[in-house]
Amino acid sequence: MSASLQTPGVAQPVPEAAAAAVAAPQRSRWRRRFARPKSLVGRIFLAIALIGFGILFLYPFVWLLSASLKPRGEVFDNALIPNTWMPENYVEVWNQLPLLSWMWNSVAIAVLAAGTVAISSSIVAFGFAYFKFPGRTLLFGFVLATMMLPGAVTMIPIYLIWKETGLLGTWVPLWGMNLFGSAFYIFLQRQFYLGLPKELFEAARLDGASYWGLFWRIAMPLSIPSFIIVFLFEFQASWNNLQAALIYLNAGSVDEFTAPLGIAYAMTKYSPTAGGQGDYQYVMVASFLVTLPMLIIFAFGQRYFIEGVATQGRKG
Repeated sequence: MSASLQTPGVAQPVPEAAAAAVAAPQRSRWRRRFARPKSLVGRIFLAIALIGFGILFLYPFVWLLSASLKPRGEVFDNALIPNTWMPENYVEVWNQLPLLSWMWNSVAIAVLAAGTVAISSSIVAFGFAYFKFPGRTLLFGFVLATMMLPGAVTMIPIYLIWKETGLLGTWVPLWGMNLFGSAFYIFLQRQFYLGLPKELFEAARLDGASYWGLFWRIAMPLSIPSFIIVFLFEFQASWNNLQAALIYLNAGSVDEFTAPLGIAYAMTKYSPTAGGQGDYQYVMVASFLVTLPMLIIFAFGQRYFIEGVATQGRKG
């Protein structure tokens, strides 16, 4: 009966096109709901809200920059414009602290940590997205369940494992755990892979591509945005990781500290209670310089960052 209702010579709508036609009004409705206000009062309110939130987030950074340009006695006076300008703090800090060594150690560790977790998580995520095997959903649920464990629960067992390997006091514990992937990043990458057309992989298999070839030649080039966002997330987490450096590094020399651990050491060094002179302006300079790499990385990776976030949840 359905065949008799079709008009000869007229192309019939496919299910995908029909679904898109149904979803289009819904998308336009959401766009209208969250569009910029048309009234003058609404625009003024939106501008005030954006400026207020911008000031709220920028104030700590501006305060840090101002404190780094002040003399010793004015660091904590809360004035955003220094009464006495001390730009020479940015020259003297290199003589006071081995800041260059700290930043190099942090860069090396962060690159190793971000690179290993991005690659390992991508491989595991591709396996969960492409291969169908008994118990796949249950196993993926166990992987996600590991995110429910607080870090304090696994801290001592992980420390004992690294102690038995004899690698305490080296860089390896700071990035070696990332060789086995991260549940959160595996979830993000899997969501991205599920949105890729399966026809690409089926055609590649017909052409004789191996499973590794499917991942390396098809999945990886198409998942560059999500790969970069995982790399950025982990780079930032490793760059600011003071706790792991305190637990595992046990550096015998100050030059072997990471940047967060070095800044904590500088706070103690200049503390009057520890015999210091209270030269916290050098700590502020070091903190400001350590913050700059994160701003630069985000500025250059912003396009991939936004694209990766926008495409993570396309398909469940």
